[in-house]
Amino acid sequence: MSLDYTNAFTLLVAVVLSAQATDVGVNKATKRLFELAPTPEAMVGLGVDGIEDLVRTIGLYRTKARNVFALSQLLIEKHQSQVPNDRTALESLPGVGRKTANVVLNIYFRQPTIAVDTHLFRVSNRTGLAPGKTPLAVEQKLVKTIPEPYLLHAHHWLILHGRYICKARKPECYRCIIAQWCRFVPKTPPPAAKR
Repeated sequence: MSLDYTNAFTLLVAVVLSAQATDVGVNKATKRLFELAPTPEAMVGLGVDGIEDLVRTIGLYRTKARNVFALSQLLIEKHQSQVPNDRTALESLPGVGRKTANVVLNIYFRQPTIAVDTHLFRVSNRTGLAPGKTPLAVEQKLVKTIPEPYLLHAHHWLILHGRYICKARKPECYRCIIAQWCRFVPKTPPPAAKR
């Protein structure tokens, strides 16, 4: 993961802001935001308008700003300003779904969770590693398939594989270390072979 953060709270906020946005874009927006508001109290102090002003370069910034403000309030009111290390509690916060909760649990709390994003979903289905019709189905199969010692880092590796090798439009099968076991057909030939 390449989101910038300094604590569990800033990680949670960064992941909420990253939905349908690039990590680079989120990092640009959160640099100043996290300088001004590294805690739930400081975030609430900015108000929705203040948060909006700082994250307006990110898509859906108005909704995301409202969610960040509301989740900050709930952290103060229900969790003593601490980010909970429990999926159910995390998912009860505005703007936090299963994928966001899994990222925070995995990255910050070092729990062996699998956060299924579009890259991981594609790789799991395309390769046959853990085919499923929904992100939850893929997540559940991956948890059963991946040996426990690798679960903590598996989603990072699979996301990177999907981002740089098993790309959506032009997978680079000729560079793939699992091509011989992958179920994707037809394999993409190396660029020189296309002539």
